[in-house]
Amino acid sequence: MKKLILFLCFSFILASSSQPQTTWQANLDSKVGFYQSTDFGLILAGTEKSLYAIDSQTGSIQWRRKTGKVNETAVTPIPSTDLAVLTRDLGSKSRLEAVDILTGDRIWESDKVKGDVMQLTIEPELDLLALVVVKDPRGNFGSDFKRKPIVHMLRLSDGAELWKKELDSSIEMMPARFRDGDVDFTLDNYRAPLILDGRLFLFYEGATSYDARTGKEKEREKFKINEDGLALTEADPVFDDAHIYTSGRGRVRAVNRRTGEVDWKADDLGNCAEMFLVGTTLYSRTGGQFTRLKDGDVVSKGPYGISAIDTKNGDVIWRFKGADKGLSNLTFIDPVTLAIADRDEVIILDARNGKRLSNFEHKVEKARFVLINANGEFVVGGRDEIAAFSVKGARALQRPEREQGRNPDVISYTFTGVSGIDAAHEVWRVKHKAPGRGILRVVGAVALRAAAIYFRYGGIATSAFNVARGGLDLYRTVNSFRFSGLSTRFGSLDLTTLASNAARNYVNRRIYAYGSLARTPNILNRINDFQVQRPSTFILGKIKPSREDVHESIFDKLDPARQAENLSSLLFRRKRLAELRGEHMYFYTEIAKPFDRKGLVGVNFNSGRDTRYILNSDPDPDFLVDENERLLYSSDGSRLQAFDILIR
Repeated sequence: MKKLILFLCFSFILASSSQPQTTWQANLDSKVGFYQSTDFGLILAGTEKSLYAIDSQTGSIQWRRKTGKVNETAVTPIPSTDLAVLTRDLGSKSRLEAVDILTGDRIWESDKVKGDVMQLTIEPELDLLALVVVKDPRGNFGSDFKRKPIVHMLRLSDGAELWKKELDSSIEMMPARFRDGDVDFTLDNYRAPLILDGRLFLFYEGATSYDARTGKEKEREKFKINEDGLALTEADPVFDDAHIYTSGRGRVRAVNRRTGEVDWKADDLGNCAEMFLVGTTLYSRTGGQFTRLKDGDVVSKGPYGISAIDTKNGDVIWRFKGADKGLSNLTFIDPVTLAIADRDEVIILDARNGKRLSNFEHKVEKARFVLINANGEFVVGGRDEIAAFSVKGARALQRPEREQGRNPDVISYTFTGVSGIDAAHEVWRVKHKAPGRGILRVVGAVALRAAAIYFRYGGIATSAFNVARGGLDLYRTVNSFRFSGLSTRFGSLDLTTLASNAARNYVNRRIYAYGSLARTPNILNRINDFQVQRPSTFILGKIKPSREDVHESIFDKLDPARQAENLSSLLFRRKRLAELRGEHMYFYTEIAKPFDRKGLVGVNFNSGRDTRYILNSDPDPDFLVDENERLLYSSDGSRLQAFDILIR
């Protein structure tokens, strides 16, 4: 009876608020062209006249710069720093600026870079920033759009150019949004560059590495990256202490991190779309589901299989070819057990020998991914449906705990192991069909973006073994950080690709400060267990921030003490984001009574219950959901609005 009363009370409260109410509304100076979240709780929004930074909690304007119209691809955050790069065309000239995200101040500028920054990578300890730039990256949706990227290596601290290289040929690009008309095009269909051991690795016309300081080419293997006009058909590189492993042309290559030479190749594997490193074994998934560049549709491409490779010599230990009906991502239950899904089944394999331990039907229409939740259950999902299965013998994942005295970016996990795997039984199943009303392409874009929200936050359940324990811990301890639009335009790619990459798209607990944070040392007294690293005194002395382009700023209205308080609040939000793990899969659907309207429903990944509701019937296709602030952001003309997430 008590539960019934509570449920009725909850229903009454929800019904009374069934009309969406804006939590805040920011009125900007002209039509909103784009908006994107940052790791500091600020939203960067571009209009036809200005670039804004808007406080995600309150909607107040943190700062504004009169930039004229800027495209989405002209603003690129520099990961693990307090900076973003902004490219602007000024008549016949172009200018690139490093901008303090928190204040809008210009930290440095360069007239050497012409075009929009598509991808980048940094190595703060070497003071290096590598930019991949494309000129005029805008065209008609559906066209065969190609451009020739240019690579610029700059000093991170002052923007001085060290060298630049132009790629040999034009390469195919991917639309930022799958919609009719003119759109920005991106390099989201390629893996982002990487600086490792003083070498820059590029993955556009194959695999090429350069000396990061001089630009001297170290090695090159040329091959076609995007097979059949599909995005990300080759895996992101992984590495251990000795090698970096790259895929291409049906083979995996082990590049010696000390010499730059290829120590071995594993041939005839097929398109390696995903790689995992567990101890001394490299696991490669071949084939799967991919986004088609011209229209955004999901296409299955084989041959499908899993290969295990000995990293000591490149020998193939075993191959599994039993997933003959398509293939989703792969996920590890523990170091010796992995799972994959095809169109009909979930298949559990012994990672030591490739033998099938168990399989069961999932009956999820157009299954896109298989993951492990915090209860140790197998979760299979698609655009409209998600279901969880318990398998006898598969034990629950233990929650991570940070060890005292260790690098705070390194997380230790405890696994209770797997033994005697037996038949599965369904624990729960949820289905929320997309609305039947509205423009089909728009409804599809909103539905995909909703389903992709979980992967934005790199939930701990994404992979029980979390991208192979040793490999990910190594990623967390190196000083190279990368940016690709995959981390901000996550709704443009298929769910299989997002599931394969989600655990790498983490926000770490380090930040390299070059702007206002570097000049406010007292902030660190308020943020515990969080690393803020400043450049050396010599470098800091060379940085001369300028406010001449900032036409509206909250800092102009605050005294020094309040300024420090404001910066401290933004830094604290960055810390919270580093600790956040998503637990909800969202669906755009017709919500039943008492709402009786379109909106977003959040299904708890661990319980299968509908526990979150967003009563915005028609969010724009670029909407953002902020799990940190529990808000949805959507634009309407010159307005940016925030809507509450109702929690059940």
